[in-house]
Amino acid sequence: MSKEFFVNALQTDEEFTDFFMVKAASVRTGSNKKLYFDAMLGDRTGEINAKKWDVSDDEAIVLGTLREGDMVKIRAGVTEWNGARQLRIQRIRVAGVNDPVEMTDYIKAAPEDPKEMHAYILDRAKSISDPALRKIAVKFLEDNEERLLYYPAAMRNHHAEQAGLLWHIKRMLMLGELACGVYTILDRDWVVCGVILHDMEKLNEIQSNELGISPGYSFEGKLLGHIAQGVKAVETMAGECGLTDEQKTMLEHMILSHHYEPEYGSPVRPMFPEAELLHYLDILDANMFDFEDALSAVGPGSFSERVRTLDNRMLYKPSSKEDK
Repeated sequence: MSKEFFVNALQTDEEFTDFFMVKAASVRTGSNKKLYFDAMLGDRTGEINAKKWDVSDDEAIVLGTLREGDMVKIRAGVTEWNGARQLRIQRIRVAGVNDPVEMTDYIKAAPEDPKEMHAYILDRAKSISDPALRKIAVKFLEDNEERLLYYPAAMRNHHAEQAGLLWHIKRMLMLGELACGVYTILDRDWVVCGVILHDMEKLNEIQSNELGISPGYSFEGKLLGHIAQGVKAVETMAGECGLTDEQKTMLEHMILSHHYEPEYGSPVRPMFPEAELLHYLDILDANMFDFEDALSAVGPGSFSERVRTLDNRMLYKPSSKEDK
């Protein structure tokens, strides 16, 4: 089967055989006390849930060793569950060294070169006029360059792809600098620095391999989350970078408030214009990513499946719009 939009190619009741990358996998016990295999499988265009029912004890031992980034060959049928397509695995085996598998076909990645994105963001950081804000933004980018070149911005949601965190920061910067040209109340230094730092502790909140695949959250990430971790990081870096007490507190406030609502992890709402803008840049880029991702698997004149991160909406691609 072609690797060009495999999610879109799969039709309910279809049966096929193909290779997939494991994005997540586990052997579980169902309500009937029988073992089953539950996985997220995918390639560079997306991912889909897959299950193998009534797994034997011997199968469970083998399937239980599968990890993120492993390659498997499956025979499966396409079913539908709660409005979303799902694979019902009939047979599965680990891919061998002689199988015709190109890893680049299976890695979901940001559409731009990571080194070029990093260079762009670093250039914007170096253009900050305030020396202390410039130093903390540049320090973060330079100290974390190696991991930034592959780190995703999330495990499952927006920008959950190789170099997704850089892609998220770059597009927010592009929007933020445009907004500064429209709203003269905004201080560009704070917008640029806030965008670069707001998600910096995702590098320590989530775990990731060099393919940009995350197996889960770190110990501190589970207990604190990247917002609290970000505040800690600014507190640690403030003295070395020469931040005043006011600057330190304002940067911490931008990180604390960028999720806006308490149920999403922010204990306070934005209290100055640049912090308010940061929230909307973040949510806009996240939503546009989810629109683009969902509609990439849909033909013109068709609706997507329901997108959980967009309030379970079905999205429409106009018949006049061609895939790009």
